[in-house]
Order: sequence, then C-alpha cells, then structure tokens
Amino acid sequence: MKPIAGKDGNIYLEYKDRTGDESVVYFTKDLSPEGLRKIYAKVNNGIEGKIAVKLHTGEKNGPNIIPRPWVKELIEKDIPDATIVETNTYYEGDRYTTEQHRETLEVNGWNFAPVDIMDEEGTKMLPIKNGKWFEAMSVGDHITNYDSLIALTHFKGHTMGGFGGSNKNLGIGCADGRIGKAMIHTIEGSDNMWSIAQEEFMERMTESTKSVVDYFGEHITYINVMRNMSVSCDCEGCAAAPVVTPNVGILASKDILALDQACVDIVYAMQEHEHHDLVERMETRHGLRQLTYMKELKMGNDKYKLIDVDTNEEIDLAFAVKDLKPFEA
Repeated sequence: MKPIAGKDGNIYLEYKDRTGDESVVYFTKDLSPEGLRKIYAKVNNGIEGKIAVKLHTGEKNGPNIIPRPWVKELIEKDIPDATIVETNTYYEGDRYTTEQHRETLEVNGWNFAPVDIMDEEGTKMLPIKNGKWFEAMSVGDHITNYDSLIALTHFKGHTMGGFGGSNKNLGIGCADGRIGKAMIHTIEGSDNMWSIAQEEFMERMTESTKSVVDYFGEHITYINVMRNMSVSCDCEGCAAAPVVTPNVGILASKDILALDQACVDIVYAMQEHEHHDLVERMETRHGLRQLTYMKELKMGNDKYKLIDVDTNEEIDLAFAVKDLKPFEA
C-alpha cells in the first residue's frame, strides 16, 4: 500500500506551541570570511579525518551563491585538506553531466580546492531508518570515502521546496543525478520528471537527508548563510528572481532541524514588506512540511537557544532582525 503524505504538515508553529528539548544554534551578523570562520569554530566538534564540504556551487555565473573567497578562506585556514562535494543535476543544464559540471565549476571559481562530483563513477544505497517512502536512498558512491561532512548552505527560497536550507542541500544535493533525484522527484513510471510536489516531495527529500545524517552520525555539522535570499534556488543561476529579502547573517548548529527552523523563524520575524515574497514561496509550496517531518523522523529539535557568537549570550529573534542589511547585488 502506498504511503500517504502528511495532510497538516505545512504549518508554521509558534515557538510557544512547540514541544521537546532545546538545541543550541549559533548566530552572527558578520557576513564575511571572518564571520564564517568564527561560527564554524563553534560547531566543528566531531569533524575529523577526511572531510567533505557540501555546498551548492551554482549554475554558471549565478549571482547569489556563497562567495567563493569566504569558502576559500575557511578551507585554507581551518580545514586545509577538505574536499568540496557535489552531485550532477536531474534537469538538463550547466551541471547535468560530469563534463558540463566541471566546466561550470571552473567558470564559477571553485578551483581553489579539490571538488568531488560524488556520482561521477557510480551510486550507492544508504539506508534510511524508519522511512515512510524509502528504505534506502541512492547517493553518489563517493560519499562513503569521507569520515565527516560539513553542510555549508546558502539559505534561500526554492521553486519546489519552498525554501532551501541544510535539509535541501543534503537531501537533493547528495542524491545522485539520475536515480536518487528521480526517487525524490518523480512517480515511478511517470513521464513528468517533476510529478511529486508539496508534502510528499518534502517528505521524500527529508528522508534522503536522513540517510546522510544517519550515515555520518556525530561527524556532521551544519551552517546556513542568510544572504542574497531570492525566492529562487541557486540552480536557477542568472534566471533567479530578484532578491527583495534583506540579509541577516550566518547561523550554525549540530542540529539540522533546529538550524533550518531558526532560519525560518527569522524570516517570519521580519516585517511584512521584508519577508512577504519568501514566506509566500515557503507556504505555497508547502515547504514548512520539511520542518514538521524532520521532527517526526526525530532528526532534531524545533526548539533552540540562539547564541550570539560575539557575546556568547542568548539572544531573541528581535535582535536577529534588528538593523537588517540590504541584499548584496
């Protein structure tokens, strides 16, 4: 019998209505290489051995991706032997084949560290504990060459997911380009490669993420950069919708749910004219189901303490959205 997608998962729960334990999420308004390094130092416990950095390297000349100089400084000064990891895309574009992908990496300046296209040579099934849709997910088989993983994510909107945080970066970004991404996006036997949407899509994507989270265990950490947040994903490159949401800062946690939840909370805490487009994108795509399903799968906590890395003191969302910076063209 086919599973049924959650019917009431696309809801924004006020903090007072959440239950369970609290995790720690670190925050800085310092949108710079120094800010990135400073916040990484708070969540780097367990990151050892052969280290992979999973980020969205973007389509050619994409304007909103995490700045390459920031990542370069982080890797060279803090994780000098790290490898940037990616997978090929499901759609035909600048990263559809490995050859196209490597050309795009060069165009976008990702040439200061090794880049491993993890599905270049094949795929591997990672088990999913307590999944509704899958027992395992097809990922790039190079993923098991690594001991630790850093999810370095550009938080933004997403055409299908509503928003793209750490969950999307891992769930879509580690699934291989032909099998895994098809498992998430497409009903078996369908001619429409985008035939799964709303709650079911969120649940499938989240289960894919869980395969990676379960695999790395304590040797995984998460950083979200809230800068140049278009409602479009970086996979849309130069065709992305204009940025109208202000910049916020950088957040990090050892808890993937707490981190993505905190970023969503910060967006909701903005003034109406600041967050209208991004909230509309999240809600119309049923993107909030990512959060409720992560909690159902026991992937983390949706309650957290937000700690300012500059003061080491707990702060509230009012501070996080005070004096927001304009987006960077």
